[in-house]
Amino acid sequence: MLMPSRQQFDSIRSGHHADPSRSFSLRAEAYTDPGWFNVDQQEIISKSWQWVCHAEKVRAPGTYTTAQVAGHPVAIVRDEHGVLRAFYNVCQHRAHPVLAGEGNVRRIVCPYHAWRYRLDGQLAGAPHTADLKDFSTESIRLCQVRVEEFCGFIFVNLDRSSPSLRADSGALESEIRHWAPDIEQLTFGHRLTYEIRSNWKNVVDNFLECYHCPVAHKDFCTLVDMNTYKVTTYGIYSSHMADAGRTGNSAYDTSAASVRTHAVWWLWPNTCLMRYPGRSSMIVLHIVPVAADRTLETYDFYLETPQPDALEQQAIHYLDTVLQAEDIALVENVQRGMNTPAFTQGRIVNDPLGSGKSEHALHHFHALVLDAYERASHRK
Repeated sequence: MLMPSRQQFDSIRSGHHADPSRSFSLRAEAYTDPGWFNVDQQEIISKSWQWVCHAEKVRAPGTYTTAQVAGHPVAIVRDEHGVLRAFYNVCQHRAHPVLAGEGNVRRIVCPYHAWRYRLDGQLAGAPHTADLKDFSTESIRLCQVRVEEFCGFIFVNLDRSSPSLRADSGALESEIRHWAPDIEQLTFGHRLTYEIRSNWKNVVDNFLECYHCPVAHKDFCTLVDMNTYKVTTYGIYSSHMADAGRTGNSAYDTSAASVRTHAVWWLWPNTCLMRYPGRSSMIVLHIVPVAADRTLETYDFYLETPQPDALEQQAIHYLDTVLQAEDIALVENVQRGMNTPAFTQGRIVNDPLGSGKSEHALHHFHALVLDAYERASHRK
C-alpha cells in the first residue's frame, strides 16, 4: 500500500467516534498489515518531529551526531557560528554517508571520495574536478533537514511544510520547564534498549493508559498514588501526572527522593518524556517503528550527574527488570491476539474525569493516527 484509497480509509476508521465514551479502538489491521505500516512511516514518522538526543551532544561548535528517521540517514551538526544544522547524511557525489556515529569536525569529509563540505552543508571542495565542465562547488550542498532545539533536546523533521515543534505543541514547553526547570543542565547517564515483537502503535497504546496498571503493575501502583493520577490531552501531546506514593513502595526506595511527582508527557507520535520520583532527572522513551510487528525502544536517562546514584540505580533496575518486562509481555501478547480472526477492535474505556484508569489518551492518539491516514487518502 503506497497511499490508502478513500475506501480503505473508510474501512480503517470504522468504529472510531469523536466521543471516547462511544468509540472503539483502531482496527486490528492498522497494527498487523504491512501496508498500514508503510503509511505510518510515510505519513506519520516522516512528517512529524522526531527526537534525536539531548542538546549537550551537539552543544559545542563542530560537534555532530547521526540518526535514522523513518529509514533515512540524518546528521545533526553545530556549525562554527553556533547554528544548529541538520542534513540527510548523503553525499551529493555518490550518496555515501558523510558522517558516522558522533564526534567533532571542522569540515565534513565524505570517506568515499573525500568531497569536503562546510559545516553549513555547502560543498567546499572535491578532488580532481578542475577539468569538469559546468561544475561549480557553489551549486552543491548537502540536502537540509529541519531541526529544532526544544526543552533542551534536539528534534528533526523530514517534512519541510510541517509547523515548528514549538508552535505546534502549544503549552508543552512551559509545562515541562515548570516541572523540570533544570532540564538543559541534565546530562546523559544510562540507556536501556529493547527489541519488541509488536507494532509500534501497540507500544504507544500501552504507554498512554494506566487502566492496566492495577492488574499488571502491582509495584508501580505503590510507587505512585493512583488516586492522584490525572491524564490530560492537548493538540499533539498528553500529560500524565501523579504524586509519589505516600508510604513505602515495592518498586524502589524513594524515602530520600527530592522529586515527589511522577510527571510524564507523550509527544506525537512516538516520544515520551518522564520524570520519576527521585533526584531531578528526565527519561526519554523513544518508540521506533521497525516493521509491522517489530519496534525498537530506547530509554535514555538524563541525570544531575553522569553516574546514577544509588536511588537511580534501583530505579533503572526496576524499570528494566520489572516494569519493562511486564509491559513488553503485554504488548507482544496483544500483537499475537490481533493476528487472529478472533479480534477486530475493542471499546475504549473512558473516565470523563480523566483519571489514570482511563483510555481517553489512547483514543486521542488514535484520532491523530486517523487524521494522518485521512490526509494520505486525499493524495491517492
